[in-house]
Amino acid sequence: MTEAPHVDTSQLMELLSVSLGVFYGDFTVAAASENLTASQGKALTVLRRGPAAMRALAETMACDASNVTGIVDRLEKRGLVRREAGASDRRVKNVVLTAEGERVTDAIRARMRATQDGLDRLGDEDRDRLRTLLERVFLDRPTA
Repeated sequence: MTEAPHVDTSQLMELLSVSLGVFYGDFTVAAASENLTASQGKALTVLRRGPAAMRALAETMACDASNVTGIVDRLEKRGLVRREAGASDRRVKNVVLTAEGERVTDAIRARMRATQDGLDRLGDEDRDRLRTLLERVFLDRPTA
């Protein structure tokens, strides 16, 4: 039996780069079909997981808080999000996705054909394995 060739980290990083390029391009076109910038679409996607404080949204999106304020202002003007005062601290503003924001977010994901088609080529076992690996690489955080 032959041993599988070793895949080094740089090869994996290159594949991730190509994969993310395809995903981001697909996402950008889908967001534009809803008359949104990629940043506005990303904010909606983050909020699809649940409400977020403005500061947390900025951290998740890896951008300046003032930039997030502009993004949220434009989304709010379109009725896709709303701001609510925090329950424990009224100075904190949480951003909440509206029903229309949920619809638009789902429409963006549905239009991501290149990504959907690629994932559809995977069988159940491969999907489970990919999910496990992505969680291990990007979500599991070592405890100190």
